[in-house]
Amino acid sequence: MRFLCIYKPGKPEGAGPTEEDMCTMEKFIAESYQEGWLISTEGCLPSALGARVRLNAGDFTITDGPFAETKELVGGFALIRADSKAHAIELTKRFLTVAGGGETEIRQIFEPPDSL
Repeated sequence: MRFLCIYKPGKPEGAGPTEEDMCTMEKFIAESYQEGWLISTEGCLPSALGARVRLNAGDFTITDGPFAETKELVGGFALIRADSKAHAIELTKRFLTVAGGGETEIRQIFEPPDSL
């Protein structure tokens, strides 16, 4: 099974990682690829460079960043392979420990049955 893990940092936006934090995360990512459960991962640039696009009743609303609700800001994502939701949770706990906190939403990716 594949899962999309949407990471929301526990630190305020702009409070970037230290060089030591980056080295630790790079090592963790390399090990995760080698273990075969990490498919892809990327971090996001600050929300000041982003935009939100909404469609409501046929009208689009575009809001440029930065966005005020920092607890809702996506800091990055990972696409992982896990045997179950419980396994995905355990892998995510490992990531959050290395990341130094925050929150990750885990969503299973739809995969059609093998018979199709």
